[in-house]
Amino acid sequence: RGIEMSTFQVSILAADRDFYEGPCESLVIPTLQGQYGILAHHRNLIAAVVPGTLHYKVPDKPEQIAAVSAGLIKVENNEVLILVDSAERPEDIDVNRARRAADEAKEAMLQKKSIQEYRSAQTRLARAISRLRVKSNYMEGKQ
Repeated sequence: RGIEMSTFQVSILAADRDFYEGPCESLVIPTLQGQYGILAHHRNLIAAVVPGTLHYKVPDKPEQIAAVSAGLIKVENNEVLILVDSAERPEDIDVNRARRAADEAKEAMLQKKSIQEYRSAQTRLARAISRLRVKSNYMEGKQ
């Protein structure tokens, strides 16, 4: 019964797959207003998710992290739904690919062909940077 009171149900869904579904003790998600924490019985909420690091705690396991891209979060009746374009565990991130993506996005931003292309490049750069940050933090913890 004690576990029931301190957990909530979370579904983290990426565009290409279900990333995680199950009980969760806490999560911290990147939003437009900064890092936002959620515990059991949080008030109802809908918010935009921005590229960054998602932290979530599953019962009886160490804290998990993931690089997430833009999306949204909905909290309702002790259930959390996170919809993002992508979610990646640190061990699945290819550092060289993320660096290339960051370099390509920076180059596209310098060319400034249109506002739409500039914003698209900004989004790609933010995603690449969050992937590199998650991978770097993960590797530091391994040492």
